[in-house]
Amino acid sequence: MRILIIPFLLFFCSFGAFAYDIQYEKSDSIKVVSLLNSARRQPEGTNIVIYFARQLKGVPYVAHTLEVNKDEQLIINLRQLDCTTYVENVTALALCVKQKAYTFEAFCANLRKIRYRGGAVPHYTERLHYFTDWIEDNTRKGVCREVQSPNPPFSAVQNINVYYMSTYPGKYKMLKGHPEYVKEIAATERALNKKSYRYVPKLKVGNSALMRKVVKDGDIIALTTTLKGLDIQHIGFAVWHEDGLHLLNASSLRHKVVEEPMTLYRYLQRQRTMTGLRVVRLE
Repeated sequence: MRILIIPFLLFFCSFGAFAYDIQYEKSDSIKVVSLLNSARRQPEGTNIVIYFARQLKGVPYVAHTLEVNKDEQLIINLRQLDCTTYVENVTALALCVKQKAYTFEAFCANLRKIRYRGGAVPHYTERLHYFTDWIEDNTRKGVCREVQSPNPPFSAVQNINVYYMSTYPGKYKMLKGHPEYVKEIAATERALNKKSYRYVPKLKVGNSALMRKVVKDGDIIALTTTLKGLDIQHIGFAVWHEDGLHLLNASSLRHKVVEEPMTLYRYLQRQRTMTGLRVVRLE
């Protein structure tokens, strides 16, 4: 199927317009509209985040789907997802329902809003690469808020120390092509490194009344890590089963979007470099 690259004009009230390129396949726009129309038919009280997250189950896991062009464009790809694009696409769909805006254009506007700092015109250095940056910026935009209390279970503190991108630019196609971007990425890292956040250590992620009160279905789960230079190793959505908390995620281990059959507690015990979870709630 031919990839469409179109100039997209988005008007904001009477203050002017932004023009930028969107790259997508026709099947992507069809799927977005179909998902939004189906959401309109769901019963009142449906958890719309979980609904969309489950509608994308089975989509193949593919890394680096945003790293395909020489210059940054807003890429819409619901045919292949990694953990971040999975969370972003579900969030953009949920925002459309909240806004009662059931169009592909509204979806594109929301995806741009949450993917780039301040909702800027797509540019690589404005993309929210580190998930801590994503949380901070989308909190400022009113999209989400981070839950960090009570203590317990939020009994551990993560002191941010990110430097991976600026230290290893050769691992990123865009940074190899635009070495001048590294300085800006490094500045973003330095700003993040002044921050600390409370999280739930992995030994405390049990099936308790306290955890069920603190973590809600549809919350974004951000898994903290000991990997040097990084803040978050993996993300997905929280969903409670009878036996405990589970993770809806685009899984590199299972090669697709899945609702993990094992509890998040068991999952975390198997991941040597994961230390616990931060909790982010969509507004």
